[in-house]
Amino acid sequence: MRYIAISIFLLISLITVFGESLDYYKILGVDKNADEKEIKKAYRNLSKIYHPDKESGDQNKFMEIGEAYEVLMDVEKRSVYDRYGSDALKNGGHQQHQHQQRHGGHHFDMFGDLFGDFFGGGGGGHHQQQRGKPRGRDVTTSMEFTLKEFFNGRNTDFSVELQEICHNCEGTGSKDGKVHDCTSCNGQGRVLMKRQLAPGMFQQFESACSKCNGSGKLITNHCKKCKGSGVIREEKLHNIHIIPGTIRNSIEKFNGEADKSPDWIAGDLNVIIKENKNEGNLGYRRIGNNLYRTEPISLKESIDGDWEREIPFLDNYDNTIKLNRKKGELISDGEIEIIKGKGMPIINSAYEFGDLFIEYKIIYPGGNKELMNKLHDEL
Repeated sequence: MRYIAISIFLLISLITVFGESLDYYKILGVDKNADEKEIKKAYRNLSKIYHPDKESGDQNKFMEIGEAYEVLMDVEKRSVYDRYGSDALKNGGHQQHQHQQRHGGHHFDMFGDLFGDFFGGGGGGHHQQQRGKPRGRDVTTSMEFTLKEFFNGRNTDFSVELQEICHNCEGTGSKDGKVHDCTSCNGQGRVLMKRQLAPGMFQQFESACSKCNGSGKLITNHCKKCKGSGVIREEKLHNIHIIPGTIRNSIEKFNGEADKSPDWIAGDLNVIIKENKNEGNLGYRRIGNNLYRTEPISLKESIDGDWEREIPFLDNYDNTIKLNRKKGELISDGEIEIIKGKGMPIINSAYEFGDLFIEYKIIYPGGNKELMNKLHDEL
């Protein structure tokens, strides 16, 4: 009975410990936007300081460092942690189920180790199943096109700096292509450790191997180009095609073209199609599939009529529009003329267009210079 009471007490204590949300970024001393290289560097430095074999070692701190490193280096785990905190990885329904599938166990496996050791049974918490590669993060960039390019469409190349697998070593990080199993963890990437909880009682747990940073592999002859990381940063050329009538701020997706690494499946490169409103619009404004333009006319033209003019238009093949009024035809200030079928091409609808709205603005003799300057800038 005494043993059972102690066991229940320890179980409750451990549940309490695991119920506390941990700040993995603070534990490693890195920013929330830290990349893989920064996280590895922080883990390497801290694990050397707090390793239990060192005089300055702290087994509890070393456990926290290993746990933080494991989560932040795993794309999927890090995503869950960023959204829901560490509790979601430890106790969270669907996330916990996924974690069990990938890693062959959950946090209560260590209770099995604990009570298995205590009562003489075997614990199974340290057995790790083989898992598939996680999916890397998407990369998002943007490109600007003029309204004229949105109208006519455009095919162009662009370059973006991305992480690529090193061509020299084919992602191994080794100059001669040889990668060896880590002798400290026997290539597993994880080591078993024990912590004493009470006289004669120990907790058995797993931690990322500090010698190989959890990879299970060691490189003796590092590739000079990537310095042993297996990846490099370089400009990658892509081609993008904007079809006539493309919606502003739509996203062009390049599947599997985000940052690459031997450790994950590349995510997607997303390009946001933005409009450059400072040039190439010829005085037109777009709202949905329609175009709008403010056209200045003199007081004489508004009263007498009898005028005709051509204004530039966005279409590469029909690049002018004729405006006119018959003699005696009056125009009031702010009057709007609608020209059917002269708006934006309607995307994925052949030969269908929106409408063009012309708003006439009367310029009085000695009138508003600020308005004239604004209209001049638009046109």
